[in-house]
Amino acid sequence: MANPTAAMLVIGDEILSGRTRDANMHYLAGQLTEIGVDLKEVQIVGDEPGTIVAAVQGLSSRFGVVFTSGGIGPTHDDITADCMAAAFDQTIDVRDDARAILATHYAKSGTELNTARLRMARIPQGATLIDNPVSAAPGFTVKNVHVMAGVPSVFQAMVASVLPTLTGGEPLISQTVTIHRGEGDIAGPLGALALAYPTLSMGSYPFQRDGKYGAHIVVRGTDVQMIDEAIAKLEAVFA
Repeated sequence: MANPTAAMLVIGDEILSGRTRDANMHYLAGQLTEIGVDLKEVQIVGDEPGTIVAAVQGLSSRFGVVFTSGGIGPTHDDITADCMAAAFDQTIDVRDDARAILATHYAKSGTELNTARLRMARIPQGATLIDNPVSAAPGFTVKNVHVMAGVPSVFQAMVASVLPTLTGGEPLISQTVTIHRGEGDIAGPLGALALAYPTLSMGSYPFQRDGKYGAHIVVRGTDVQMIDEAIAKLEAVFA
């Protein structure tokens, strides 16, 4: 049986402009791999409501679970929550459960829960909250979409809250073998091996070192014995 599938939607003009380097996709991919959920697609979109709505609707319909990052903070350009409500035809307003979490958090530091901060309590009515042990402001889950902050430390904490709720499959295992030959020499045998093992994924990553060519061949799959067998055959060809 195939593993469950996932997609990610990264939201924010700052990512597309190059002002901010996204680290969340790399982290999420590693976490999902460990529990046997296959991250199949990642989209990056700017702070444009129509684009966000269309993207999340498309991903939600094609994949088992979707993760979003960015756009749920207190400023005017944090529009993700409104877009999620629009995408799934839900009302949105400050919710009592989210307000209570923020009120408790800010009371501890003597900080005012002002109008701007209350924006982070605006949650689609049918959504469930995602715990945020770092800065309190919750993410939320609507349908099969988990909506999370863009700040990496907060995103990672929210992922930790969501992972136990997911049904995983077989963890993906990878092994690497280094072949000191050019890709032109490797391509034929590697292609034949890929045909012989259709359930494995094989990638070639070339390098040049001291004027000599080579490639790291990465074989991925869920069957350790099959991976070992494929690696052994590849090494035998170039022994």
